[in-house]
Amino acid sequence: MLISVCRGKIHKARLTDCKLDYEGSLLIDTDLLAEAGIFPYEKILVSNAANGERLETYAIPGKAGGRQIMLNGPAAKKGSPGDVLTIMAFGQIEEKDAIDFKPKVIVLDEKNEIIERKGSLARKLPTR
Repeated sequence: MLISVCRGKIHKARLTDCKLDYEGSLLIDTDLLAEAGIFPYEKILVSNAANGERLETYAIPGKAGGRQIMLNGPAAKKGSPGDVLTIMAFGQIEEKDAIDFKPKVIVLDEKNEIIERKGSLARKLPTR
């Protein structure tokens, strides 16, 4: 039997902008997408710690290195710049593989820089 697991997560992402009149969904820096193992245009679940909103959308690839996280289209009403988000991608695996499975997880600081890797990426980054 297949079960659904969180396979990629961006934790404590700061929302940099919200644009209602823009092509929909959540724009994410492609460097951050790659680190978390989330594909451009992949379906994602977004949780907003500031207001408790959760929405299902897809990841729009943003400029690499720009550290942008931007809600677009109708989704823009689900947050405000500065809000802290958790962005998750899911996949299906066999039950027998779930016991040892670890997702790719990155934790960001207030500037959307990676400060920690967890799960299958586990290793702390040196402080600057």
